[in-house]
Amino acid sequence: MTRTNQMCENSHRVSGKQCENPHISGRVANPLHLRQGDQMDDHSNPEHRAEADRFDRVLAFLRRAARLKDTLRSGRRTGDGALESVAAHSWSLCLLALLLEDDMDRVDMLQLLRLCILHDLGEAISGDVPAIDQDPAVDKSARERDDLLTLSDGLPEDIKHRILKLWAEYDAGETTEAQWAKGLDKIETMLQHVTGRQDADFDYLWNLGYGVKWTERTPLLKTLRAKVDVMTRAKAANFNGENPRA
Repeated sequence: MTRTNQMCENSHRVSGKQCENPHISGRVANPLHLRQGDQMDDHSNPEHRAEADRFDRVLAFLRRAARLKDTLRSGRRTGDGALESVAAHSWSLCLLALLLEDDMDRVDMLQLLRLCILHDLGEAISGDVPAIDQDPAVDKSARERDDLLTLSDGLPEDIKHRILKLWAEYDAGETTEAQWAKGLDKIETMLQHVTGRQDADFDYLWNLGYGVKWTERTPLLKTLRAKVDVMTRAKAANFNGENPRA
């Protein structure tokens, strides 16, 4: 027996540990240095299982929320006459807010974008009801909250709570960010009306009284509203009732 082998054998008898010399026949050192009982993976760890389950829930929710891409906004057409999706409206609203970031005073921009991206999320369940057709006897807020609860069912509780809290802030319209979100929402809607090719019976002049409660909150919102109102009057005057698909 070589001196190295003898030293390893002696060490093994004393300590009970395998020799770590990788050159000794039959005793190749473990390159991962795993101790007895160590795992090659961590799937048996409850914390990692919970983390994986959390992300599975997030991805499942995102797949459900994708319905918003197929949820069409009644009476809202794009430039080529196609019906606009609720998801497209939410994107356009976020873009409008982002473009105005330097012109808004004392606004938490991240919070504003959160509210904009979530404000119509519940419509993935029950769809969009245009303002002109909304029944005052129906509690729109209650319906939208119920829809959001249905959509978010299965999310981790902390994320679900955060989404519902954001929606409640928007719905109440009391914070600075919620008021900006509501005002910009109205302006984006009216702008899309004059940008897209609407149906022959579309009432452009109805928009002149739409959402005034929210678009008069700040000087900037008033300025934007005045500009879009000019576009609306011009569109109404020039509207020939052409078929948007013609």
